[in-house]
Amino acid sequence: GNLCGLLTAGRRGSEKGACRLFMSDLRQHQSGLLAVLSPQRHERMPSLTSIRLLRAMFDDDRLSMALHRHMEGEDDCEVDHRDRLSLAADVPLVVTNDVRFHEQYHRRVHDVMACLQLHCTLDEAGTRLLPNSERRLHSPAEMADRFVSHPEAIERTWKIAERACEGFGLEQVRYRPPRDVCPDGADEDGYLRSLAEEGLRDRCGVEVPHAVRQQFDRELELIAELRYASYFLTVHDIVRFARSRRILCQGRGSAANSVVCWALGITAVDPRRSNLLFERFLSRQRDEPPDIDIDFEHERREEVIQYLYRRYGRHRAALCATVITWRWRSAIREVGRVLGISLDVIERLAKEGVPADAAQASVRVEQGTMTALAIDMANMMRGLPRHRSQHVGGFVITADALESIVPIENAAMEDRTVIEWDKDDLEAMGLLKIDVLGLGMLSCIRRCMDEIGGDPPLTLATIPPGDPVVYDMCCRADTVGVFQIESRAQMAMLPRLRPQNFYDLVVEIALVRPGPIQGGMVHPYLRRREGREAVTYPNDAVREVLERTLGVPIFQEQAMRLAMVAGGFSADQAEQLRRAMGAWKRRPDRMASIGERLVEGMRERGYSESFIERCWKQIHGFSEYGFPESHAASFALLVYASAWLRCHHPAAFACSLLNSQPMGFYAPAQIIRDAKEHGVEVRPVDISHSLVGCSLERTEGGHSALRLGLRMVRGLAGDDAAHVCSIVSRSGASQGPGQLHDAGIGAGALRRLAQADAFRSIGLDRQAALWEIRLLEQGTMPLFPAGWHGEGVPSASHRLPAMPAVEEVCRDYAATGLSLKAHPMSFLRTHLETRGVVTAASVGEVEEAPPMVRRAAVAGLVLVRQRPHSAKGMVFMTIEDETGAANIVMTPQVESKCRVAVRTSPAVVVHGVVERRGEVVHLKADHVEGIAVEAIRPATARRQTRTQPVRQWR
Repeated sequence: GNLCGLLTAGRRGSEKGACRLFMSDLRQHQSGLLAVLSPQRHERMPSLTSIRLLRAMFDDDRLSMALHRHMEGEDDCEVDHRDRLSLAADVPLVVTNDVRFHEQYHRRVHDVMACLQLHCTLDEAGTRLLPNSERRLHSPAEMADRFVSHPEAIERTWKIAERACEGFGLEQVRYRPPRDVCPDGADEDGYLRSLAEEGLRDRCGVEVPHAVRQQFDRELELIAELRYASYFLTVHDIVRFARSRRILCQGRGSAANSVVCWALGITAVDPRRSNLLFERFLSRQRDEPPDIDIDFEHERREEVIQYLYRRYGRHRAALCATVITWRWRSAIREVGRVLGISLDVIERLAKEGVPADAAQASVRVEQGTMTALAIDMANMMRGLPRHRSQHVGGFVITADALESIVPIENAAMEDRTVIEWDKDDLEAMGLLKIDVLGLGMLSCIRRCMDEIGGDPPLTLATIPPGDPVVYDMCCRADTVGVFQIESRAQMAMLPRLRPQNFYDLVVEIALVRPGPIQGGMVHPYLRRREGREAVTYPNDAVREVLERTLGVPIFQEQAMRLAMVAGGFSADQAEQLRRAMGAWKRRPDRMASIGERLVEGMRERGYSESFIERCWKQIHGFSEYGFPESHAASFALLVYASAWLRCHHPAAFACSLLNSQPMGFYAPAQIIRDAKEHGVEVRPVDISHSLVGCSLERTEGGHSALRLGLRMVRGLAGDDAAHVCSIVSRSGASQGPGQLHDAGIGAGALRRLAQADAFRSIGLDRQAALWEIRLLEQGTMPLFPAGWHGEGVPSASHRLPAMPAVEEVCRDYAATGLSLKAHPMSFLRTHLETRGVVTAASVGEVEEAPPMVRRAAVAGLVLVRQRPHSAKGMVFMTIEDETGAANIVMTPQVESKCRVAVRTSPAVVVHGVVERRGEVVHLKADHVEGIAVEAIRPATARRQTRTQPVRQWR
């Protein structure tokens, strides 16, 4: 405890990465500690007075002075000096070795790390590196030979080692959860039951279903037996605070398995709609603490974090750390830089993956060369710690001082403190962690519910379940902006899976993940769901595990249970499998050894080789990121909620989605286009009507129109936007550039508003507004003709010429990223038709399985570029024209051939073959060419825009 407290004092009083201690810190935390004076050779030895002060502080023979011998030229002088100092200060000597690495050959890695810290190459480091490999672990015999003249120092080393190990082990560290989460004198289990009972009545009414009541009582009994009531009360307190501030939150993961969490409001997943195992969350056999993840609105999560610091104090609450380790690519790049290897060779090695040795690298490498050395050293660095960062939201809260268990330090982010252990360390030590996470969709849903209003207001729990109209919308893949199922891969899956209920959404979310894709689970599941493949099970035990997913393991829980029923794994071994899947990239050896045990166990139980091979491939696939069923159920609730809001309140949903940007797959232009296709009237940014954010306005027919907010104007600062809205609300709607300028709005902000065409409602188009702002910047200009008004607005006889439509659209895109006037591709349609380029809408009109291959070319703005690592190099693009979007698929060969157009062009023409399967249509590309932005703005329009105002002046 004192050692952790001392480290905390040194780190909390310094900037991140430093540790500065004072005598007062040592005096406060010295009890029970052993101290060794061990200054480095280049550092000044403490004065005799300072050493005597330390000797008085560390009484009872707890202070020593270190002796080193590193086979360097000044060893004897240094040892003599410390001998004399030891006698003068009455501080005994102890033998150490200032160890920096454990094996001699690791000295090379140490040199690389030192060069990275010094920001230099190996050639430039010179004498700043260690002169030899002596700072390693030596055997007792070697150390005895090295210090044969100091037998008393050798003896003291043994005594200190024995003394440090006496009577203490990390198993003695006991975590105590906070106890101040219930009223004074109240029993924690009783208080938890009363809160949960009240919540259960609110959820179910007076009559609680028998199955729910039975599960509820069983959970409370187990929580009391394992003494976790305070943990649940702590989480409930966090949720209560968030709700008191109207911060939307939702419990994710294993909490969705619990009726108690549902009753406490931690999760909105109704246990009557899911069939999840509470034992996955909490069980006697595993003897592990529960792990509750809570998602909060991403823009307001910091409020919750700071509440925890205030509520429990920084001495009792802190975020946990994440230890980032070296991977192959990062290691080979840094080693190559230190060794001075050319960038092209290093990049080729980085992209190839991990070779076992230099001989396996496709780059021609000879043994003994610098490149071979780089490969060897990068392999040695893999898995070593690279740096420590703060966890995304894992909080540890204790009843006593947290700093007595683990050191606490400042994070780089202001007002954040972090413990030095990562989540794996916490699990090993039995410390409870609460994940306080941020989720953008919760911000969107909360805003949407606020726009809808109602009495009582809508909540996640009160959204009507099982709406067939919502599921029909999902089956059409009409899901732009819907949480989790808006990606191109999910949209391609929806018409094939055709979800009809909540559990179908759970499966949908989990199925389109790298794990199931790599494990070959997607197509077998779809074939069985469509009735094109029989569902079979080797026995009833496997049927019980896999029946709900048609014999295909889709969730992590199923992989664990399959290992138990088919491979004979115990609950502990199944848990080891889960952890090995999670740490596969860091520790592939653990997954391999567990796989051998699993395969052997399945063979012993008589399963066929084909079944064993298929099962292991599927289970191994989960190491590439597979979803637990509990996580998928929590996300499915948000999928349904966002889909319901989009279906029944499209204007409010689009408004909320725009105000929550950046998030999701689609830019504001596509969100607005989708809203217009669903009947929403969209109104432009306007100085007289727009608020800072997008807002809803009532139409004459009583419907809601979406008004774009000032936040859509690129480059306009938030403070300027708020100031403009304040001025307009105080002084009236008709505020021109002159009035706004007089009220304190700068010319730069006014220019951005004019470029967004925001003054049109007061009679100033884009050109006229920009001209007036220019006059404001330049002041009075007496050489102007008398026909110009004093404010700089041209008279009727001197109006600026109208801007061509194509130029208006291009300026809109430059200023706001979208245009309500027209789509840029519409101006190229005539030219594209002469080249045989069809619209995106007509690509989808091809019949399924046509009698002959249909070729087509389609053009559009590039919306999305993707190359998932699970797709074997395939590239996916989504492009958009004035009629809709088209999905493009291309092989690695096509992407390589057309690399510049694919990677950099804002708009492209794609030639290829149209393929259709059911309602899913895509174009398999064989050639891609880029369209420059200038091509959309014809030369005549460019010339006209530049020269006509000049002619008018003349």
